[in-house]
Amino acid sequence: MPGFPTSDTVPSIARLFSGRVELATLLDGLPLAVLLLDTERRVAALNQSAELLCGYTSEEARGLPCSHVVRADYCMRGCPLVGLGPDDEPHCREGEIVNRDRDRLQVRTTFAPLRDEGGNLVGYLETLEDLRPLRGLTERREEPFSSFNIIGRSPLMQRLFEMLPGIAQSDSSVLILGETGTGKDMLAEAVHQASKRAKGPFVKVNCGALPETLLESELFGHRKGAFTGAMENKPGRFRLAHGGTLFLTEIGDLPLNLQVKLLTFLDDRVIYPLGSAKGVNVDVRIIAATHRDLPRMVAAGGFRQDLLFRLNVVRLALPPLRERGEDVGLLLDHYLARVTRQLDKPVHGFTPEARGFLLSYAFPGNVRELKNIVEYAVHLCD
Repeated sequence: MPGFPTSDTVPSIARLFSGRVELATLLDGLPLAVLLLDTERRVAALNQSAELLCGYTSEEARGLPCSHVVRADYCMRGCPLVGLGPDDEPHCREGEIVNRDRDRLQVRTTFAPLRDEGGNLVGYLETLEDLRPLRGLTERREEPFSSFNIIGRSPLMQRLFEMLPGIAQSDSSVLILGETGTGKDMLAEAVHQASKRAKGPFVKVNCGALPETLLESELFGHRKGAFTGAMENKPGRFRLAHGGTLFLTEIGDLPLNLQVKLLTFLDDRVIYPLGSAKGVNVDVRIIAATHRDLPRMVAAGGFRQDLLFRLNVVRLALPPLRERGEDVGLLLDHYLARVTRQLDKPVHGFTPEARGFLLSYAFPGNVRELKNIVEYAVHLCD
């Protein structure tokens, strides 16, 4: 059996090919999220798919307990790797993980022991399969008033559903506008899933979540030695999204100097990693979203007008929940059914008083607020 020796700086595989092959080259070519763990169940390496799914880079995750990176519900019930010996067969488990953006994702995880040439346990292999596309198809079949996993039958939402397939099939940039909590992230993913890029990656970056100094490296990548602490090459989110969609949420928070770099990419489809004078061609569709008034920001000098023109090729406006009429009742029933199923609680509906109050409430936090209210109520209800 080939071993997995490590050179001075780069983990690699020897005695399998004619020359030494970098481990990352092999792992990053796999379509599944892959984690390599040591015998203490600490992360030794992640591939790019795992970085996208969990939200941690390999550098950040290395040495952390697996449960701190994956954060799965089955970890709370006892680690599936405990007691897994070198001679045990791989086994699967479905569950829910919470990524770094605090999104809950349904996954199928496979656990397997790693043995050395002598049959001794040297670590573990863990793969995660994202079940969201499959779950989305099932939910669309079961929900009579749902399109692209978005619930609604109000005229405003039906108009949006009618526009979405045609928009999805183009490669034009999309700008999604809407108040906080209206579902801009879900709409962006719906555009991706309905497009010809659906089999490619969907990479999300929150432009307001990172300081400017880190955001540039996160988006465009960097070369080893580009700055203090850059110990290895980093591909960046543009390259990770190659062949798929890059979703830039809170685009109004993108610093002006990075707006210039984004504009350059939209013009020639080339990015320039930090520390590199050589451009890299990437095939990525851009979807941006914001709750801010971008024309007002342009007038105030906080957003580039030429970038707004390039992003605003197709504009989708998500209405606030207070303008969606009957959709409030649909969403109440939808989230009640989902939460009671997740918590396994026999809650069958709302009292007339509670339902009447919720139907007349303005929901300043929109769909996100409605969902949280229902989840809180089910937790407290007997």
